[in-house]
Amino acid sequence: MSRKDAINSLFLKKPDAAAPSPARAPERVRTGAVAAMGASLQELSETARASERLKQQLATSDVVVSLEPSQIDGSTIADRISIEIDPGFEQLVASIEANGQQVPILVRPHPDAAGRFQIAYGRRRLRAAERLGRSVKAIIKSLSDAELVVAQGRENLDRQDLSFIEKALFAKRLEDAGHDRQTIIAALSTDKADLSRYIAVARRIPEALVRRIGPAPKSGRARWLGLAEKLDNPKLLQSVEAMLDDPALRAMDSDRRFQALWQRLADKPRLPARSDVWTTPQGRRAGYVERGGGRTALVFNEKAVPDFADFVASQLDRLFEEFSDANKGDEMTN
Repeated sequence: MSRKDAINSLFLKKPDAAAPSPARAPERVRTGAVAAMGASLQELSETARASERLKQQLATSDVVVSLEPSQIDGSTIADRISIEIDPGFEQLVASIEANGQQVPILVRPHPDAAGRFQIAYGRRRLRAAERLGRSVKAIIKSLSDAELVVAQGRENLDRQDLSFIEKALFAKRLEDAGHDRQTIIAALSTDKADLSRYIAVARRIPEALVRRIGPAPKSGRARWLGLAEKLDNPKLLQSVEAMLDDPALRAMDSDRRFQALWQRLADKPRLPARSDVWTTPQGRRAGYVERGGGRTALVFNEKAVPDFADFVASQLDRLFEEFSDANKGDEMTN
């Protein structure tokens, strides 16, 4: 046997097909150290190749693995507002119990804890698996912080859209965590103008108050912006917090709670920072002077003095002239 054939035989390779086949020698049986070495080399080679394939699959493709819920930590930034009563979650638990988990969650290797993972999306499925005492199906991908929040936001938009206020809070939390506007825009699939509106509303309404109201998916930007404007008054903010202590409101779902709160605020006139009540000569409370925030307003009770506001408005020029003449007289006297 040639030296080349001996090496090929040792490492379990076939002879070069292009080389002429030598005369067939009697088959040799490999025994002892040579056979052991060949088997070991083959085993190590296969193990290395399998390990490399798994590594590449985890990095580049959607390989589904089973993980214990205890191995997985929460996402860095919450996107949803948790609610005490969530019929959708109970239905999810029942579905997974009957049919198994159909859609895997997405996790990344934990950046600071070896052997642990951090969830990008699928927190409700993770909670359901934990309640049922089952492992959870997951896709593991190496994600940067920015890629993590973008994946988290996109999955929510694709599967169950966030409500307006959830988007607003998510955007605010991402900005507070140091993510740039382009990353937040990608996570929410929005534009610069809408993103500015989200963050502006989220910064005007206390987050603790939002959590008490809930996600209110049927209430859009106009309603939340209107609530933010009303809550600029500290007294009304205290009033809203007291309303939310009402057991009747607490028992409602989030949409009905917001609607009831909105209705109570609509029925309740906005309190002036300081007011002087005006009473007619007949003793009827017909209006008041409201002062605050660098402005003054006359507010008339249309039922008590109908059309009086229009009359006062028509007399503004004359009243201003009288005011100016009086001020001139005072200046000359001084």
